[in-house]
Amino acid sequence: MSTKSHWEKIYSEKSPQEVSWTQETPTTSIEFFNDFKLSKISPIIDVGGGESKFVDYLLENGYQNISVLDISENAINKAKERIGKKSENVDWIVCDINNFKPKQKYALWHDRAVFHFLTSEIEIKRYVENIKLNTENFIVGSSSTSGPKKCSGLEITQYDESLLSNLFEGKMTIKKVKNINHITPFETTQNFIFCSFSSK
Repeated sequence: MSTKSHWEKIYSEKSPQEVSWTQETPTTSIEFFNDFKLSKISPIIDVGGGESKFVDYLLENGYQNISVLDISENAINKAKERIGKKSENVDWIVCDINNFKPKQKYALWHDRAVFHFLTSEIEIKRYVENIKLNTENFIVGSSSTSGPKKCSGLEITQYDESLLSNLFEGKMTIKKVKNINHITPFETTQNFIFCSFSSK
């Protein structure tokens, strides 16, 4: 099964309460985002947005230049349906992150739990270069070295502060780091590392 087929199947068959990554409120993402104090017209992209409610927060707080990317069209459609009329104010992008070629540069690129699905050196290098070329600021939330080694049946890459810092050195510097315990809908605990980076 292709990666796209895998995620289309997940989002067609499972509700948010049946997947481990669900958050009613993306508290850590919001905390890290607010540190940047971006203007309301700053271009922002949420990569792997799926059914995340981070976009809801951005819309509710008046941000006007929002893009959401996900490999799954089913996930995007569910988000549009949930948000309703305001979804017309979002640029929805259905694309595999490995094939994503941004048409603009972003003030902020947010990624909660996409980056760790990249497991080959080529995929990771391509993604890092995309970040360095196409955004001023970056927030990433990934499985930590104390976190899960698989997600949704797929192998993932674990990270710590040093590993992330080394990947982006020379272009971006770490602004903030936090390890958090994510409580899944099944009441299990997964340890994640969140890092924010800035090129300024």
